[in-house]
Amino acid sequence: MSNELKTVDFGASDEYGAHIFRVEIPAVRTGQVIIIEDYGYRGLEGGIPKDEERVILKREVWSAIADAARREFNDRLKAAKILTGRWHTGNNKVDRLLGKELCVLAWAAETALPEQFPIICSKWGALRPEERWWLFSMTVAEAGLPEDAQRGWRRALFFALSDGEKAQIRKRRPRPAERTQIQLPLGEETG
Repeated sequence: MSNELKTVDFGASDEYGAHIFRVEIPAVRTGQVIIIEDYGYRGLEGGIPKDEERVILKREVWSAIADAARREFNDRLKAAKILTGRWHTGNNKVDRLLGKELCVLAWAAETALPEQFPIICSKWGALRPEERWWLFSMTVAEAGLPEDAQRGWRRALFFALSDGEKAQIRKRRPRPAERTQIQLPLGEETG
């Protein structure tokens, strides 16, 4: 029996009951894209819902940010020797940590103007994964549902990532710890 992690789409565990994110992309080009946090086995226990919608995006917003997310995620998946993914109509499964990062990008872009999308994508790309996870945690604590678009940290993400010019992205090598963090829940140590 192999210990190799089997994944689908963007690093999501192929095992039933895993905590992942789903990106629902409708076949209709005018349909909205929905990013959902799916708690897997933890869902429906101790007051935790089975899943929660995190953001609903207009198709033009999704189209403006999807490629930046795909490139970033695939670079990290390759570095971790995990199969890469592509966005397709229907349900796209995303690793739990990558899904948190995707929400930060989506929240920053959801109310942006078209000329702000490249700036948002650039500044999001310049953030370290740990910074994105922290921003997700802060935002979801008070404004993590679709109807919270103009509140608290969610609004702050828009201002922080849309202001100014494109960030100068420096190529950095992943630290050895980053290669395994994709698969591990926060707080667990690699051993």
